[in-house]
Amino acid sequence: MIWLDTIVQGILLGGLYALFAAGLSLVFGIMRLVNLAHGDLIILGAYLILVIVSALGLNPFVAAIVALPVMFVIGWALQRVVLNRVLGEDILPPLLVTFGLSVVLQNALLEGFSSDSQRLRPGPIEAASLDLGIVTVGVMPLLTFASAVLIIIALNQLFYRTALGRAFRATSDDPVTAQLMGLKPGNIFAIATGIAMIVVTIAAMYLGMRANFDPTIGPARLIYAFEAVIIGGLGSLWGTLAGGVIIGVAQTVGAAVNPEWQILAGHVAFLLILLVRPRGLFPRAYD
Repeated sequence: MIWLDTIVQGILLGGLYALFAAGLSLVFGIMRLVNLAHGDLIILGAYLILVIVSALGLNPFVAAIVALPVMFVIGWALQRVVLNRVLGEDILPPLLVTFGLSVVLQNALLEGFSSDSQRLRPGPIEAASLDLGIVTVGVMPLLTFASAVLIIIALNQLFYRTALGRAFRATSDDPVTAQLMGLKPGNIFAIATGIAMIVVTIAAMYLGMRANFDPTIGPARLIYAFEAVIIGGLGSLWGTLAGGVIIGVAQTVGAAVNPEWQILAGHVAFLLILLVRPRGLFPRAYD
């Protein structure tokens, strides 16, 4: 029974990692951009929600709704003004620019909020639990996992059932031909990054309500996101969810064996899967 509870908690934890990874997977799938500032943008979203909560006295769920359009605009402007200028065949310029952005974000947040840990307080739901008979699960982890599933369903519907999704796929496959057909790749990429920032905001909300955060923890969130994307297979949103679940289960099982092994167990699982499936479990292109 203890091991069953451990696995269930790991699956639910995987939902949070999938939220970290979904925006990264979206951006990479459309423009082949590896965003090293992704984790720091999650932390930026958490601080933005914190500011809204403090200023307006709103519940974090409501504050996140207020933050969504702000983060969309930040993502759109970032892509339009900065990242579009460095996209191309050479992957080094985007890596350098996003690394620099990561450093700037961390230091700006340190200046603005200090290095003290912060937490979003959602109220009684934070400690609420649901007795399923065999296991007892927290309401917050359950909401996190459900949100991850709903977001991945929504992103898949966007990609394969809408005109914007067709524009994403066309621009990803051949930006030059897409431009000849009237699409503007720069605008399409900016919208994609804006949508990724919406996902980032939701991930930031759950991160802030489930754990303490400070300006320096972005890179660790980036590692979890990368591992989830790579385990699932580049280009597969459902694979990203599977990757997050695998990391989450590995961490909870590792912690059950020895608390010092929690983080290490997730990284070991990542390496073992890469040895067996170098392209990930469900490699898929956005086509």
